Amino acid sequence: MANNSYSGVKNSLVEANHDAEFGCSLKELRALMELRGAEALGKIGETYGDTQGLCNRLKTSPVDGLSGQPADIEKRKTVFGQNLIPPKKPKTFLQLVWEALQDVTLIILEVAAVVSLGLSFYRPPDTERDHCGKAAGGVEDEGESEAGWIEGAAILLSVICVVLVTAFNDWSKEKQFRGLQSRIEQEQKFTVVRGGQVIQIPVAEIVVGDIAQVKYGDLLPADGVLIQGNDLKIDESSLTGESDHVKKTQEKDPMLLSGTHVMEGSGKMVVTAVGVNSQTGIIFTLLGGGEDDDDEEEEKKKEKEEKKKLHSHIFTSLPVHM
Repeated sequence: MANNSYSGVKNSLVEANHDAEFGCSLKELRALMELRGAEALGKIGETYGDTQGLCNRLKTSPVDGLSGQPADIEKRKTVFGQNLIPPKKPKTFLQLVWEALQDVTLIILEVAAVVSLGLSFYRPPDTERDHCGKAAGGVEDEGESEAGWIEGAAILLSVICVVLVTAFNDWSKEKQFRGLQSRIEQEQKFTVVRGGQVIQIPVAEIVVGDIAQVKYGDLLPADGVLIQGNDLKIDESSLTGESDHVKKTQEKDPMLLSGTHVMEGSGKMVVTAVGVNSQTGIIFTLLGGGEDDDDEEEEKKKEKEEKKKLHSHIFTSLPVHM
């Protein structure tokens, strides 16, 4: 028990050391990127002094960028997250079958099939048969009544075939779409400065602290703060709904947001938020449904329970002096 408590304390200390290696935390950067204009400039000046101070806190150079060492890149991914927005969980085949069954026409056919099967197995009382007597075509009527279940079974079989074919088509289309989307994400690249060299890397490999070069026509892959600009104008309609282009300068509004388009000019920015911590990632998380939120709540509950157990183990392992 004491060993478990020691390992838990050790792990928490390691995480705290990772955060302490950089001069700003993930929460601070997320809060910073929610500000705009003069408010953002005031926050940068109050907390970091200027953009150079922000770069120093993130241990990056505005000119040479990051060193590009694998250990440093992995450390930044661990502390600040990866530049990936996890897709929503695909629907299972059974869920697609259930959705296909919700069609109104199929529901009517299902009800008709059940009614037909019920009537085919219904037999009138024996007293009514005695009063009816034996007619010449009695044998044929009896044979037809015994085979009456075939109509209901045929309707049910046709409904099952339609549902399975529809569900399979939806499943195959969704699989192809996800494969195409992942291929596009892998092929998409962006220009950054690492080790004093301008290189292109996959968008998923961008980390907090990277110095990214932005130019006309680019779709910004992460949030950042402008450190150098030349008549830079951004289309933020995808986030704010405003159709007017927003001019970005270091003196008035240096905040650049992921998912926005560069319409004019060029510049450099220091990346401050990636993946689910960027503004686009936050919006996708809010719109992505309750599954991710439920997972986060469960993780928080587990963390609280582990902390309670850890504290109880520590107190129980301490010697008591009378």
